[in-house]
Amino acid sequence: MKPSLETPPIHCLSASAIAAAVAARRLSAVQVVMAHLERIAAVNPQINALVQISRDEALNAPLAADAQVACGGPLGPLHGVPFTVKDVIDVAGVVGAAGMPERVDFTPTRDAVVVARMKAAGAILLGKTNCPPGGSGGETDNPVYGCTRNPYDLARSPGGSSGGEAAAVAAGLSAIGIGTDSGGSLRLPAHFCGIVTLKPTVGRVPSTGVLNHPGGLSDVRTQIGVLGRTVRDVALAWPLLAGVDGQDSGVVPMPMPSAVPVKLAALRVALYTDDGIATPTPETAEALQAAGDALRSAGIAVERARPASLHDAAPITQRYWAMDELSGREVQQLLADWDRFHSQMLAFMSAFDAIVCPVDAGPAPRCGEARSTLFSYTLPFSLCGWPGAVVRIGTGREGLPIGDHGTTLA
Repeated sequence: MKPSLETPPIHCLSASAIAAAVAARRLSAVQVVMAHLERIAAVNPQINALVQISRDEALNAPLAADAQVACGGPLGPLHGVPFTVKDVIDVAGVVGAAGMPERVDFTPTRDAVVVARMKAAGAILLGKTNCPPGGSGGETDNPVYGCTRNPYDLARSPGGSSGGEAAAVAAGLSAIGIGTDSGGSLRLPAHFCGIVTLKPTVGRVPSTGVLNHPGGLSDVRTQIGVLGRTVRDVALAWPLLAGVDGQDSGVVPMPMPSAVPVKLAALRVALYTDDGIATPTPETAEALQAAGDALRSAGIAVERARPASLHDAAPITQRYWAMDELSGREVQQLLADWDRFHSQMLAFMSAFDAIVCPVDAGPAPRCGEARSTLFSYTLPFSLCGWPGAVVRIGTGREGLPIGDHGTTLA
């Protein structure tokens, strides 16, 4: 049951590799969870990613998981895989302060739907991760738990608002994680921490049991998504979260698309390295150009192009955030501008299958020094409700990860 000396440490294995090893009895769920708990004890004091540990789950669930393997019972696709969730997501019996002093005694009695679905797939919850107060913002810091640090450089930020979750996955404290994203809260931390994420298409995943999103229509930009170390892990996990739950009115009852081979030569990709708002660092632009070259080498048609309406995304978002203070006429104008923006973006996409661009103008900033243009590369796609994926495409001169952002209409 012990891993060979030639294999990576358990906490470095991908979620997919862990699930396969547990199912094949090359690893036990107890081994896997204990390895991650040891990693948490060794590393978390420095980066402050986990703020609560689900001790009953972490101690008891692996035993039940191993018993199920031993008796030949049916195994879920994530059987024995440890996971964590952003602190805005309810976990039964575990404090969910979400970084706010007024919630330090709040203990949910039910799991959020996405947590229940992960557990039903065989995943084992380790705990909850840090976020800004209320789960909104570009820096993961709050008056309850303090600041989360980037595993690549403790003086740097992991971003926000799912920064604790990204830091946990990147540092090997968790094999896979669940966070939320309104304007870039999954995508920016994934970029800063060098991991993979997917913000799904609007209407895919129920937000039942998530702070500030009780009915699904409270913020049409917000989606729950997965953070992982590999594309395979994210592709395995996110469909498990999708589908109606009978409570979230914003989830559309649409089937998952069938997996069909993609003809690369038929794809048309728009690529830009500068959104005209936040000038990218030279190494960011170079990494995106190299990514474009790799796509061309694979037979994909890549054109340097960007939507003309990108500048409108931030003003629309700012008015949306302040909508309670607007008059009826101003709200009407906001919605009209938002519709117009979406139509302009759709017109641009009529010539392309996907867009590839930076996630941010540069790598992770120092803690407390977030750029004023943070989210400028991600906000436009949030307003459209389109999916957004981030993968690492390079490393900067300071050893910090560089990711790229891809979106499509799918």
